Amino acid sequence: MLTSQDLFKRRRQRVRTQIRKVAAGRPRLSVHRTNQHIYAQVIDDEKGVTVAAASTLDADLRSKLKVGSNTQAAAEVGKLIADRAKSAGVTEVVFDRGGFLYHGRVKALAEAAREAGLNF
Repeated sequence: MLTSQDLFKRRRQRVRTQIRKVAAGRPRLSVHRTNQHIYAQVIDDEKGVTVAAASTLDADLRSKLKVGSNTQAAAEVGKLIADRAKSAGVTEVVFDRGGFLYHGRVKALAEAAREAGLNF
């Protein structure tokens, strides 16, 4: 029987395979969620570099947020990652939710990034 970690790895790999098919050279907006924080990175897979990164651990967000594990915090990270990506010259990305469901904090981050100007 597969453990929950094994199932998560399968889901993540399945999502990543689909992203590779439709990416067409666009950077990937990767999201990672833990019980206490949420992290986002814009990754250029062709060059193998991280273009922009943001999380609830950033100093400017920590002072603003009371808790790093709610949808409000995820929305703030989404706005911040969109601003940093745009300043790095990236406006088109592919959303990589990893093995996480598109619901709750992951959805809040994605919608805030869209509203702030990222297209995906």
